[in-house]
Amino acid sequence: MSAKGFLTVLRAALLLLLGVVCGQPVAAQGRKAGPVLPAGEMRFLTSDSVELFVKIAGRGRPCLVVHGGPGAGSYGLEHLGAQALESQLQLIYLDQRGSGRSASSPRRAYGLARQVQDLEELRQRLNLPQWTLLAHSFGGVIATAYAQRYPSRVSGLILVNAVLNPTASLASMVHYGDSLLPAAARPALPATAPLPQRFGAVMQALGQQQLAYQLQYASDTAAARAARVVRQSPGNHDFAAHVFDFADYGQDYAPATAQLPMPVLVLAGHDDFTAGPRAYQAFRFPRQRVLLLPGRHNLLQEQPAQTQAAVRTFVAALPAVR
Repeated sequence: MSAKGFLTVLRAALLLLLGVVCGQPVAAQGRKAGPVLPAGEMRFLTSDSVELFVKIAGRGRPCLVVHGGPGAGSYGLEHLGAQALESQLQLIYLDQRGSGRSASSPRRAYGLARQVQDLEELRQRLNLPQWTLLAHSFGGVIATAYAQRYPSRVSGLILVNAVLNPTASLASMVHYGDSLLPAAARPALPATAPLPQRFGAVMQALGQQQLAYQLQYASDTAAARAARVVRQSPGNHDFAAHVFDFADYGQDYAPATAQLPMPVLVLAGHDDFTAGPRAYQAFRFPRQRVLLLPGRHNLLQEQPAQTQAAVRTFVAALPAVR
């Protein structure tokens, strides 16, 4: 299969996966929580004229929600767990360019540096000296890259089922996905076949067997609920369709975490075969706290009480916003 063919299969598989998924306020703790932003929805125009969707809700320390997918949009994350954190944080839901309710980039400017720049332009637009970042899944790559570029702007990181090495995560999904398939349905590809080709083939087979949900959920009822929620806001998948055109999304960002000084809360699922069951062990944040919980790739939905308690404790201990 040609390189162009690999990308076509990967895009189709990624869109299939997107179809399957996709306390007291801190101020009461005596800490300065930062500016209070007006709640509601807004449209934000980037410096290269791409209109992005933003929604602000909740109270407390400002916290940007960096969704995964890639390209899933923030709607599903909001309605499948993040809303419960709005009593602890003022959440800023951003749909990344080419995702969710945001517009596409006419020039397909979806590189990592451009996504990071969008976050920084939004911070400046909101006039926030600092903010916390809550990133899920593939959003971990974007949030970590932002923290590398603008460390003084990040008061803390909350990484939920975070992917920092997309290539290793793809390999995990291929390995586990293949194990879910009946022997007769497994793709007839050699182990030496390129990873993108194996991933695309396994995802297609899982879709045909109606087993793709097991990469992210332990039960079909949880997956069905997530699918119902995501269908309420079908959104834009242009970023998802082109993400593999950019080599910087295939790098391993875990080693760089050793240089990031901010406090970090890592929430990992014991059976998260999408990020990789032990992906968090490669993280090297000097001030990280890791909480391993029962569940797969959507802990905000699967373990609401434990994740909310962990976030509440973490946020209460963060330093005052400068």
